[in-house]
Amino acid sequence: MRLQHCLSWSLSLLPLLLLSCGYQCVSVHFQTPQPVNVLPAGRLVLQVQIDRDPKEKISMITWEREPENAKTPGNPGKVTLITFPGQEKRLDGRLSLEEQGSILKLEGFGVADSGVYIVTVTDQAGVKTSGQCTVKEYEAVHHPSVRVNVSHSSLFCVETWGTDLKFSWLHERAAITDAVGHVSPDGKTLVVSSAPICGHFTCMVSNKLGHSSATYTAEPCEREGKRTTVAVVSLIILLVCGAALAFLLWRRHRRYSNRGERLQEHFEDNL
Repeated sequence: MRLQHCLSWSLSLLPLLLLSCGYQCVSVHFQTPQPVNVLPAGRLVLQVQIDRDPKEKISMITWEREPENAKTPGNPGKVTLITFPGQEKRLDGRLSLEEQGSILKLEGFGVADSGVYIVTVTDQAGVKTSGQCTVKEYEAVHHPSVRVNVSHSSLFCVETWGTDLKFSWLHERAAITDAVGHVSPDGKTLVVSSAPICGHFTCMVSNKLGHSSATYTAEPCEREGKRTTVAVVSLIILLVCGAALAFLLWRRHRRYSNRGERLQEHFEDNL
């Protein structure tokens, strides 16, 4: 009996829930991957997907921006940028809306345009649904550095600034080979095959705005060809010295032999 009462109570609430959802089941999703990084003086394009019931009507779409660190003293706080309907362009024509307010475009992006962009959709009942997206200015590479871990024969490339960084390594101005070492998947770490670490290692960091590099210099490497040359020269010197010594011994032996023959002839003549 109690179960039947609960079922009847739930069924009686179902129309109310469906009616409520008819006015509040609006969702907003940014289709742009976050965070959005925009090149200086470039174009910012933000697009949202608004999911709603076909019978649901949207009365207004509002685009706002607030600083990423909104609680920092001195920040202007949230600013309304543009609304739809009612405004098509703002900020001297730099800011515009398309596709009934679902696409925002901003030309000539600058650092002042960075922040959290908030889009608010207001339905016919005055219910507001919002979504937000973080937008940053694309940063150039600054000054990378190289750190070394001697005990693990590893080099680390460190860069604290820049957007979408790509790392690569050079050894003596040549690409890294398996004989020199191997690079980690993210390109930041180089594990050197031989120990101790020797030669010049250069870390290259780049992105769309340029590149920069840092070099770690260790003791010069002894090249295989150089060692072979030294060994050959040493062998030649040993052979020359051995030949010279043998010649001197032979000459001394020959001189004593001739002297002995002359003494014997002189002794026989005296007899």
